Amino acid sequence: MIYTLTLNPSLDYVMHMDTIEYGKTNRSSHEEQFAGGKGFNVSTILHRLNIPTLALGFIAGEVGNLIASLLQAPAHLIRLESGTSRINVKIKADKETEINGSGPFICEEKLTELMTFLNTLTSDDYLVLAGSIPSCLPQNLYKIILDKLHNQQIQIIVDTTGQSLKEILVFHPFLIKPNLDELEDLFSTSIKSENDLKRWAHELQKLGARNVLISLGAKGAYLVTEDKQYLYQQAAKGSLVNSVGSGDSMIAGFLCGYLQTHDYQEALLLGTACGGATAFSPDLATLKQIEDIKKSLVIATAK
Repeated sequence: MIYTLTLNPSLDYVMHMDTIEYGKTNRSSHEEQFAGGKGFNVSTILHRLNIPTLALGFIAGEVGNLIASLLQAPAHLIRLESGTSRINVKIKADKETEINGSGPFICEEKLTELMTFLNTLTSDDYLVLAGSIPSCLPQNLYKIILDKLHNQQIQIIVDTTGQSLKEILVFHPFLIKPNLDELEDLFSTSIKSENDLKRWAHELQKLGARNVLISLGAKGAYLVTEDKQYLYQQAAKGSLVNSVGSGDSMIAGFLCGYLQTHDYQEALLLGTACGGATAFSPDLATLKQIEDIKKSLVIATAK
């Protein structure tokens, strides 16, 4: 089973308009609502790929109820007794603008409830830790969680940035997925070549990461594996509609491909297909969209 953890889910309220004028009343042409959260996105794509998954997270208030009803994946959601889940307003105009809420307070009792559930996971399970940590929680919470789960030998996938990423590498996560900008920020460097990608991926492996998947946006993805393979996959061709969830979809596709074939090249191919399919869709990709994109991709040659 693949479990995903979303600590601060949101109701993503998307407003479409041609332009936005600050300081004036603006009206949208239409609106959409989605259950937001990186872990939720991963579980949704996994569910559409027919991979067993369970989305974990916290919800609060009526907004939390709406998030639960919109989530399109099996879930175990812990209800908070006060506050309300956050609303993220995303304005799609000539330029994209986002206003993200802060979210409810999560008390120690509810964190204990989460840990009690996580303690049931075994070495046959995968756990995806994705996204930022709410300000009400210790900012090293991922490290705290992995400290407590260390003896269970769960396969860990991490999609976070900065210090939160660095401090969990000691737990030897199965997969990490920085994008190019995040990798440059992590090491305060500028990456110009494939040799640069290899160098900094190796630095992450020295710190403990097993497989390093670097998303390159429209240029595709680069993978450095624990068995010393260097794999590149060109991106799918299409028009960008929605960048939200593309990286999460890539993680889901990669895990699906790896679990089905235990082949890193196939995992990278399906991950790239899922990421591209979501990028070309107004919402997370459907199974048909993923299958169509995958057919259009050419398997890259190992470096």
